[in-house]
Amino acid sequence: MKTFEKIVTLLNQHQADFRVIEHPPEGRTELISAIRGNLPEQAAKAMVLQVIAGAAPVSYVLAIIPGDSKVNFKAVARLAGGKKSSFAPPEVAQELTQCVMGAVPPFSFASQLTLLVDERMAAAGTLFFNAGELDKSIALGVGDYFRIVGTDCCGEISTPVTVNA
Repeated sequence: MKTFEKIVTLLNQHQADFRVIEHPPEGRTELISAIRGNLPEQAAKAMVLQVIAGAAPVSYVLAIIPGDSKVNFKAVARLAGGKKSSFAPPEVAQELTQCVMGAVPPFSFASQLTLLVDERMAAAGTLFFNAGELDKSIALGVGDYFRIVGTDCCGEISTPVTVNA
């Protein structure tokens, strides 16, 4: 089953209120937000990070942050029980998510990929995210999202990016 189908199945199983948005293929947060008409902070930006904890094997985190933010690698490492974190190699990220980069949704379907969500996502009202494909997005209320993923995965893992005028 493709990632898009897994997401739709999951949302239907939880009777979530969502809508699918079809659009030209795009995975860059700023551009896709303009196409979908959502605010950057409503975009659920997903990235696969690797966490190193001394001699322990590398672990992997799916970090979900607002589209107007950058990931705080130290905070992710601390919350994941590691010493440091960085972006996972692209081939590892693609294998774990079964998605091309830019299409990764804010759900983990791999047991070895731990979900961490920035707590500011709770204030977004509606989340917008690419749904496993570059030409399909989903709009989903944050209440339904956190009802599905829980709140134990939340923490402060990003920093808002300020734009100089």
